[in-house]
Amino acid sequence: MSKGVVAGKVAIVTGAGRGIGRAIAHLMAKEGAKVIVVDIGAALDGSGGDTGPARTVADEIKQAGGEAIASTLSITEGDNAEKIVADAIGNFGRVDILVNNAGILRDRMFHKMSHADFADVIAVHLMGSFNMSRAVASHFRERQTGAMVHMTSTSALVGSYGQANYMAAKLGMVGLSRGIAMDMSRFNVRSNCVAPFAWSRMIESIPAESEMQKAEIERTKPLTPEKIAPLVVYLCSDLASEISGQIFGVRGNEIYLFNQPRPVITMKEPKGWSPASIAQQIAREPKVAFTPLEGTAEYFDWDPV
Repeated sequence: MSKGVVAGKVAIVTGAGRGIGRAIAHLMAKEGAKVIVVDIGAALDGSGGDTGPARTVADEIKQAGGEAIASTLSITEGDNAEKIVADAIGNFGRVDILVNNAGILRDRMFHKMSHADFADVIAVHLMGSFNMSRAVASHFRERQTGAMVHMTSTSALVGSYGQANYMAAKLGMVGLSRGIAMDMSRFNVRSNCVAPFAWSRMIESIPAESEMQKAEIERTKPLTPEKIAPLVVYLCSDLASEISGQIFGVRGNEIYLFNQPRPVITMKEPKGWSPASIAQQIAREPKVAFTPLEGTAEYFDWDPV
């Protein structure tokens, strides 16, 4: 597997034992990268652990002619992240790519969400992504090159019911990615986000109560994890050397570029504002400028290509 868009590169992929992460790891290897398959093999809610998934994917890659090693260390610990990077360098001599994909779900309506439900989701998605990104940052800086992709979600970018913890974590990853892109651009290090639509155990676990939610789940079922991998591998390759600080989405054979928050209306009052004058001005502005209180299922209401 010496040929491909990431040939000769070394890629760390977290949450690579199943679903989207597994598909990304396989395509990375098919396109020539050596892969560190990171997965603790936990249940969807983060409980338990199993060395099987990571080792199975690494073995599959090797059986197909690629190079891979498995790691079952938890990325929620900063020391573990450093060890994962050290293992990658020890086995393959370098690291070129990091894909922050690992995650868990603890879906609850907000008034029923426990402190642990919130903290644990933040710990895996956001702190885990920070730990891994920080662990590779010094290596990337020294080598004056590197690419990161962080998996965000339309649950954060648009909205989703019963997922305030997940939304906070995934939107935090957008800020993390943008900060990395800005701070490390001088070292030729790139950082982007991808929001995937794919049928996985995460999507399967989401309760569908309304007809709209049920319809959205039915539309998602044909969207396999393998549809996500090409964009991620592209963003990690030299073909995307000019792209950083962006947010993309994949839905079947559709690829989206998301906008990022910028002012849509500016209101000025040279004499200063009072609550009453703000209310008067707001009443005169077109309400179309407000972001609707809608979820992903309401916004993406068309069938994917």
